[in-house]
Amino acid sequence: MARFRGTFRAFVLVLIAFAAADAQSRRVAPTPTPTPEPDERVTTEEIKLNVLAFDPDGKFVGDVRDADLVITENNILHQPESVRRVPANVLIVMDTGGELRSMKSIDQTRKVARAVAASLREGDSVALLNYSDKAEIAAEWTTDKKQISQAVGRTKFGRKDAFADALKLSREFLTRSGLDNKHLVLITDGTDTVRGQSAKFDELQRLLATDISVHVISYTAMEVEDIDPRTKAISKTPPPKAMPDEVAAQLPNGVRDVATAPKIGPTINLDRTLLKKLRARKAELQTAEEQLEQLAQNTNGEFILPESLDEMLDKAPLVARMIDASYVVTYIPKIPLNEGSRERIIEVTSKREGLIVQARRKLVVARQ
Repeated sequence: MARFRGTFRAFVLVLIAFAAADAQSRRVAPTPTPTPEPDERVTTEEIKLNVLAFDPDGKFVGDVRDADLVITENNILHQPESVRRVPANVLIVMDTGGELRSMKSIDQTRKVARAVAASLREGDSVALLNYSDKAEIAAEWTTDKKQISQAVGRTKFGRKDAFADALKLSREFLTRSGLDNKHLVLITDGTDTVRGQSAKFDELQRLLATDISVHVISYTAMEVEDIDPRTKAISKTPPPKAMPDEVAAQLPNGVRDVATAPKIGPTINLDRTLLKKLRARKAELQTAEEQLEQLAQNTNGEFILPESLDEMLDKAPLVARMIDASYVVTYIPKIPLNEGSRERIIEVTSKREGLIVQARRKLVVARQ
């Protein structure tokens, strides 16, 4: 019996050993995970900006090279990657709205828009945006100045100022084009009666994250001068027109004459609601003037602040002249855009005798 137990025990051990060996033979060895190869792709960040080039007499210099320029970004030296002369792509924005406007008119804005377009050099592409109650593209890209002039004539007036919406649509229109040498020309008083100050500030900041140069021909000084006497309870200045000229012109005879007849003598304004409204508009115009000037300065654009309608029209070609003195300059920042400061002050200076360059841009890096 003891022998049987021993034999049985030996038999069981043999079975266990056999099962273990069989399981081991059927086990699949794990495939080793390959060591990933380093990613050899290099992400290149290129910053573009428009640079103006003149000689000491103010004439355009047409042979600027990368060796002529030095770039500083937050005081760090950079060398240009490229310097190119390409036709300009200019979006003209016409402000044709505003319930309390006095100096601003659709007729004047049309004249200024046409003067800018007519003064651009042949080969420049021009598009048109019109805004009052809403912002809309009035003409797509074209090099045909006659076509732009006709589109200017089709623009319409309204009682509101959708300025923030106009800035948003302008930025989207210019950036999705994929074009270089982009310029935005604002003929405006810079006020917004649709979305307000906060939305306008946000859109102004978003423009600083692009390579668009913004030029401004501003109504603000003329509007403030005209509205200032009306913010007082007693004024020797005639009261504001009850309606814009464009609206009055559509009234029947007789009614139109009464609506447009000049008011004579001192004015006593006891309408506190109107006084409050006029004072708020004056304050908004003053804020808008500062914002527009800063925007032009930070995007290497031209800021025109005329004191009369004639001066406004006379200086419109100056904007075209500055646009057509532009080169597109590119460089690669030494500090990646997703690192370091979000605000970068970029300046370009000349190493070449007799070459004067104008280029200063505040770039606000848009991060995810």
